[in-house]
Amino acid sequence: MNDSAPLSAPPRRTRGTVLLVLAILGLAGAAFVVRRPLMMSAPMCMAGRWHGCFDTFNGVVLMTVVTLPLAALVVWALAQRRRAAGVTSAWRMSLAEVGMVHGTVPFVWLTMMPGGGAGTVPARVSLVPLRDLAMMGSLGIVGNLLIFAALGFFAPMRFAVLASLPRILALGAGCSVLVETAQYVLRLDRVSSVDDVLVNAAGAVVAGLASRRWWRITAQAPSDRSRPAPAPAG
Repeated sequence: MNDSAPLSAPPRRTRGTVLLVLAILGLAGAAFVVRRPLMMSAPMCMAGRWHGCFDTFNGVVLMTVVTLPLAALVVWALAQRRRAAGVTSAWRMSLAEVGMVHGTVPFVWLTMMPGGGAGTVPARVSLVPLRDLAMMGSLGIVGNLLIFAALGFFAPMRFAVLASLPRILALGAGCSVLVETAQYVLRLDRVSSVDDVLVNAAGAVVAGLASRRWWRITAQAPSDRSRPAPAPAG
């Protein structure tokens, strides 16, 4: 008689609930800390004005926070549709898909904002590793680590082919190269730096490590029902 199976479910459910509550409290605390600068962009965003909302850091962050309930609703709708179709891990897949988009698009949007000399100053590129790292500052390094953190965290939860650290590193580096190339081609008055690629990719890998226990497994052991019956002897 196996008594471990029914006893393991409640602690696992309790642990998930505790983690969810801690995540909500963390988001609420972060929103409380940055409430004043975010509220500076609230009138422009509520009026639907592009200038002062979607072209500022505070405005983009404010809209990202405001749309969190909508993102949660999309996760719920996708999960319900998948559960009705009999898809396993419906909640995990739905959360991963929405999390990748909602956690990555705002950061990419911020990196693609043009500077004051966009279109007039020549495009700049820095290909010497670690030369620009000291000039980023702590805030710049943290920002670069977060750009593809959501992608590194959720992508291996959704796609089994990405469930390895080298592939997450390649994904983060590849996406960062695309962003840096776009900055250079569009002449956004930004420096396309190899250090940005290195830090972006590192952020994706660190986030991937944080979600490793929830990665989608590529191969699963076949059940006893699916195994072929042994051939009769003789």
